[in-house]
Amino acid sequence: MKTYKFRYWILAARPKTLPASLTPVIVGCTLAYFYHSFKLIPAVICFVFALLAQIISNYLNDYFDFRKGADRADRLGPERAVAKGWIKPEEMLRMAVVFGILSLIIGLALIYYAGWKLIFVGIAVGLGAYAYSSGPYPLAYHGLGDVCVVVFYGIVPVGFTCYVQTLEWNTAVTVSGLALGLVSTNILVANNYRDREQDKISDKNTSVVIFGEIFGRWFYLCNGLAVIALCFVFISLDMMWAAFLPCLYLLPHILAWREMCRIRQGKELNGILAMSAGNTVIFGLLLSAGILLCA
Repeated sequence: MKTYKFRYWILAARPKTLPASLTPVIVGCTLAYFYHSFKLIPAVICFVFALLAQIISNYLNDYFDFRKGADRADRLGPERAVAKGWIKPEEMLRMAVVFGILSLIIGLALIYYAGWKLIFVGIAVGLGAYAYSSGPYPLAYHGLGDVCVVVFYGIVPVGFTCYVQTLEWNTAVTVSGLALGLVSTNILVANNYRDREQDKISDKNTSVVIFGEIFGRWFYLCNGLAVIALCFVFISLDMMWAAFLPCLYLLPHILAWREMCRIRQGKELNGILAMSAGNTVIFGLLLSAGILLCA
């Protein structure tokens, strides 16, 4: 593969989004450690699987958005590989399938640790990645992308990373997954807020397109506030640090929200997208630190 072509594959994988996709695995591993059940090998497998799942999702999104005409010439976000002609559509789809097979093989190794039921989790993750921007009812085009993020970037990776090590699922796991899912959703909200005018023209009905700009701004803010409210559940679980340490996340969250309100439109909103991804990592690390301090 030529050097310049390899660079395009890296760009299409959207490396800036990858740390946010790995953060749920960190939180899941921290919970496993809290319950004295951390296991290195399944933890590493979960990291690799999460990385591949994110790349597959990005490749499929690149491919199907191009096919649907959503990647317009007036696009404000980062350039897309297929739309720019860097990678042929069939090559992008083929690579997504190859990565999908690779992730399946790697994911099957987790069956040794947690049983054959994990097959259904892998299938659900694969269907989620496909249904997000494709199929007869693409979720991202019908205002359901936010729900998809909460499930597949919060509840599922946090919950099952912990489960394959502990074989348990409890309130702390659910709260952690839901909280991280809501934080991760703000990455999508920032993206959809920036692209709201172009998405409306392309008939991509995100929640921001459906409910409007003002909704988008308040939705972003309220997600962060809801996350902190959720963390207070840890008080009832005798995990005080996990309840209060994540409150520090509010500072960067509100700063990002104020910048969003100030900018409102244009390419400058790409900065909010980067801040949101960084804030997801910040929250995940604060929550993980809080859980560790309670161990």
